This record gives sequence, structure tokens and C-alpha cells, in this order.
Amino acid sequence: MARWLKDKLLTAILGKAARLLPGLATCAPQHKPTPPAADRINRWACFQDDPPKISVVIPSYNQGRFLERTVQSLICQNYPALEILVVDGGSTDGSREILERYSKHLYYWCSEPDRGQAHALNKGFPHSSGEIMGWLNSDDRLAPGALHRISRFLSDHPDVDAVYAHRVLIDENDMEIGRWTLPPHDARVLTWADYVPQETLFWRRRLWEEVGSKLDENLQFAMDWDLLLRFRDAGAKIVRLPHFLGLFRVHAHQKTCANIESTGFHEMQQLRTRSIGYTPSQQRVALGVLWFMIKAKFVESLWKANILRYD
Repeated sequence: MARWLKDKLLTAILGKAARLLPGLATCAPQHKPTPPAADRINRWACFQDDPPKISVVIPSYNQGRFLERTVQSLICQNYPALEILVVDGGSTDGSREILERYSKHLYYWCSEPDRGQAHALNKGFPHSSGEIMGWLNSDDRLAPGALHRISRFLSDHPDVDAVYAHRVLIDENDMEIGRWTLPPHDARVLTWADYVPQETLFWRRRLWEEVGSKLDENLQFAMDWDLLLRFRDAGAKIVRLPHFLGLFRVHAHQKTCANIESTGFHEMQQLRTRSIGYTPSQQRVALGVLWFMIKAKFVESLWKANILRYD
């Protein structure tokens, strides 16, 4: 009886807290569409004399209506040492024609059947040679100046192994519909949830090689969380940058939104079980992320009040 009452009380407390917390880790629009987010993001760039090479792999399958904008968001970075690699899964929607049109800007590309996103990334990364690595899904974009900010920070902080940043939510028409503001990195929370905006995550090649140089192809949803956990367990120093660097597109066929119930929840529980040695209850997971979410709400409030300035 005491256990039942405790679970009921905990569920009620967590439910009330959740209603007060920000829309972090949700696909739901936070406000009505506003003018294109990238137009209001600082187009800052700080060119370096000898910038490190950055390799970005774009995995894609039948995302032709967004693929061109994704590629353009990388080209328009005007980053002088950039490798763009596209691994298309044999799309039938005109994606190949887009890749052919942009082929002079692509370090490597292919269009052939694969076994899913993780397999596509594992096909792409071996062709890369950049000191800094990351991937950009074919419906997302990078904000102007993102690669320059990432490069400059990693060059100035050789002890840092990986970085990520705040996220802007955009709709099918590139209109802003929300933002994620994150508190500083907390490696402990990764045990319970993946709060890192994947499109903003970049890491050093030395770290990639240390954790096996590949993504887990058994995962179709949570392969980025698995990679982050392996980074953490390898002792990586990971930093959240104080900028909005990723544009995450929310649409009906977006994988995070479409597959979270059918595949995502199962894979996430697999990773939690692996990390802590048992399968946690929903209440335990919520309790594990509660303090982080409170901090996220506090950061969001300071940003909205212009006390914290993120561009």
C-alpha cells in the first residue's frame, strides 16, 4: 500500500512539474510560424588562418523536397575547409537529380539502397577526412555561421572533445515555430534522456576513433544517443555552446515525430537498461530528468528576459 501511494504521489508531482516546464524534447510547435529563423540569427563568422577541416555527412532517403535546402545551408556557411558527403538510400523522388546538380560542391555522394540511417552514416564517414565530424539529417539545416563558431571554439579549447548548441524549430516552409534553450552540459542526465540537438553535435575524429568509428546499425532511432553515451563513457569533455546553431525541421514525416512510439521508446529503454543495469519505470526516468528540466526552464526564462543573450 505504501509503495502504491508513493508511486501515485510521485506521478502527481512529476505531472504538475511537467506542465510548468519548457517544450524541450518535443516536436510540438511552441508558437505560430514567424519569419524564417535563419534571417534573425546572427550571421557571425570568424575566419581562421588555418581552419580545421570539418566533415558533414547527410543521410537521406526520399527527402527531395528538403534535401536541397539542407545542402545549401552547408554551402552557405562559406567555411573554407568543408567536406560535404551525402549518402542517399536510392531515393525515387528526384533526390538523385538534386545531388547531380550540386555534385561540384560535394566531396562524396552516392545513391543506392542501404539498411537505414545508421548504415548510411557508416557508409559515409569512412570517406571523410575532417578533424571535426558531424551529420546533418536531410530535412534539417545549420544556422549561418554555425561551422565557424564550432571550429573557433574547438580550436581555442583543445581539451574539449565534442560540442553542441541550442536548437531552433522550423516548419516545412522554414518558418520558426519554437526554440530549445539548454542549460550547460550535464553528463549524468544522459543516462535518462537524450536532450542534445543532434544537428548541432560535432566531435573530434580522435574521439570517433576511440569509440569504434561507427554507429550501431541495430538502432534506427536512438543511434545518436548511443554515440553520446559511448562518448561519455570514454571520458569525453562535452560542452554546450551558447548559440542557436541548428534548425530542426518539424513535419508530418519527420522521423523523430513519426517513429518515437513505434521504435523510439523501445530503443531508449534499451539504452537506459544498458547504462544502469535495470529497466527503469516511467516515474524513475522522469525523476532523473526533473532537475535538468527545471534548469532548462530557468535558462529559457533568462533568455526570454534578455538577461542571457544567445544568438
